[in-house]
Amino acid sequence: WYQRRVREAVVSTQSTGEQLSGQEPCFSKARYTVRSFGIRRNEKISCWCTVRGAKAEEILERGLKVKEYELWRGCFSEEGNFGFGIDEHIDLGIKYDPSIGIYGMDFYVVLSRPGYRVRYRRKQKARLGTQHKVTKEEAQKWFQTKFDGILTNKKN
Repeated sequence: WYQRRVREAVVSTQSTGEQLSGQEPCFSKARYTVRSFGIRRNEKISCWCTVRGAKAEEILERGLKVKEYELWRGCFSEEGNFGFGIDEHIDLGIKYDPSIGIYGMDFYVVLSRPGYRVRYRRKQKARLGTQHKVTKEEAQKWFQTKFDGILTNKKN
């Protein structure tokens, strides 16, 4: 019973992902069975979307509004990425649906400069110089200037 409920919950989050991003979300599957969690191998366990450009900024703005534009300094990685979570997806302005319920959502932002593809392309791969990489301090400064964000020393 519980396993069926979890499977249905992951599939039902698909509609919320579509409403939020305007595109069809992808699913992640479990690598192996964890009996204590009631998860089987290759079972869908999460739903995610990759969004870029103006649409990504709009969704990020909605997520930061829920957090009141306040992030903990520990949310930022050394590579210049940052992430945060919200407790209730309905805070984003999505209409409440009793069949889905309320669940949390994570946001993860990857910042990179133009030309970062050189590191990952198939032909003529090359290393990136240290000046080209986005640092933790640059990501924090971008967050503060772009969204008038506040960095706190305490975890929310």
